[in-house]
Amino acid sequence: MIREATVQDLPAILEIYNHAIRETTAVYTYDEVTLSERQQWLESKQKEGIPVYVYLQHDKVAGFATYGAFRNWPAYQYTVEHSVYVHPEYHRKGIASRLLEQVEYTLTEHGYQTVVAGIDDSNSGSKLLHEKHGFEHIGTLKKVGYKFDQWLDLAFYQKQLK
Repeated sequence: MIREATVQDLPAILEIYNHAIRETTAVYTYDEVTLSERQQWLESKQKEGIPVYVYLQHDKVAGFATYGAFRNWPAYQYTVEHSVYVHPEYHRKGIASRLLEQVEYTLTEHGYQTVVAGIDDSNSGSKLLHEKHGFEHIGTLKKVGYKFDQWLDLAFYQKQLK
């Protein structure tokens, strides 16, 4: 089941996000976030009218997804960048696909035209997910991140919404 996140979901969202920071190159940052920071993040999303969706599996948050401005200049108002995170115990169960479909549906309903994904170039699972959903690889920025003692390349994918 997919629904909008509530404050009660934040500990699970925090666990998923901090795992991605600690263990993967999905997030180009080093420091884990706190529950207070995630609460401010959720409140900010809610004030902006941007949903944060959670996927529930047996009443447990198995993943979450949201979107935000691609760039803050007015001419970019119809383009967003999205993010999808799934707890490692629930990888390869279709949860990311369902969350991505929900985000795309919401974006289409709100009149957005383009959705962008920035994906670490080594994340073949995420790249395949986006290709399966009609995203096109637009280009790769080389050596734009540095984490785990290695340089990271960032692949950009985009999709034109209907």
